[in-house]
Amino acid sequence: MSKQNSDLPIKKHPLMEKGLLIFVLVLLAFPFVFSLVSGTGLNAGLTKFWQGQLIDFFIMAVFAMSYDLLIGYAGVLSFGHAASFGGGAYAAGLLLKFLSPKVLANPIMIGSFNFSWILMLLIVLVVVLLVSILIGLLFSATSIRLKGAYFAMLTLALAGAINILSKATDFVKWTGADEGMHALPVPPWMDPTQNRLTFYFIALAVLLVSFYLMRRMVLSPAGSVVVATRENEDRTRMIGYNPIRYRTLAFVSASIFAGFAGALYAMWTTSATPSMTSATMTVNALIMTILGGLGTLVGPLMGAGIMQIVGQFFYTWFGARWPLVFGVLFILIVMFLPYGIVGTWRLRKQNLKEGWQRLLGLLNLRNNKG
Repeated sequence: MSKQNSDLPIKKHPLMEKGLLIFVLVLLAFPFVFSLVSGTGLNAGLTKFWQGQLIDFFIMAVFAMSYDLLIGYAGVLSFGHAASFGGGAYAAGLLLKFLSPKVLANPIMIGSFNFSWILMLLIVLVVVLLVSILIGLLFSATSIRLKGAYFAMLTLALAGAINILSKATDFVKWTGADEGMHALPVPPWMDPTQNRLTFYFIALAVLLVSFYLMRRMVLSPAGSVVVATRENEDRTRMIGYNPIRYRTLAFVSASIFAGFAGALYAMWTTSATPSMTSATMTVNALIMTILGGLGTLVGPLMGAGIMQIVGQFFYTWFGARWPLVFGVLFILIVMFLPYGIVGTWRLRKQNLKEGWQRLLGLLNLRNNKG
């Protein structure tokens, strides 16, 4: 694997901890500060619009980080990761569309509080978890005999098959075929239109919990074995570890986080469409991961921010031509930051530190001579 990943798993660093804390505080305060600056209400105007952009960012960041578990830490290039994202979206969509009316028809009251929606969301979480595990196991099983480009092409074929199923007219009664499912019912207190601020904080909480869990995972002994399997599978097997078991762990874990991201995206857009299972969705995750840096977790988070937030500015400035401008930016980043923004910084910060110290030493020497 590339030099970029040689120091993984990531290590805790005071600057990183401080940076994450500042990042969280800024996002927590953003709706209130922006509302004061723009003079619009918390659930109206520009404040509401940018809450929506950040919700997109939160969900795509979880998706990109889940992909980084595969390509960055396990060293597996998969073009079928959107199957987990779309699988979670469709599982949530089908339950919300067909099961929630039956659950809500017989409300469960605890005092004056209607517990029906809480029960419905718990059912959605459990089903999405099971669907994501099954998809992860499916892709993991195909990795036993195939590696490299052959495996990547097989994942593309599997994802294509799932995408075709999502568009099949045989299931139009349930999935809506090409048109997908729209106007999915969601709890009133997290309605993305009427109560966007609530949805904003829910999506932010999902991002933070996902980042914490994935970070704990890659810093754990099991995460170290996953990285060792990526670096040298034969040597890992010789010292007593089963590479297949740990690769399966990576597949299933990545699929679970992607599935939950897809389910949340379905609630955010109140829809589940075939585009969520398309290869384009996987390519977007790959671009976000490469922008930030493979095997860093913070990198895909930053890459998602660049793609979602900077992409919005590009759309405003350049209109329909914005993908061309973004493509040029992506090429420049790959050329001058070959390991991504975070990956390149981690590799070169020691050299920068030594160069800075050398410069300070020369300046001190010149001052002493003066």
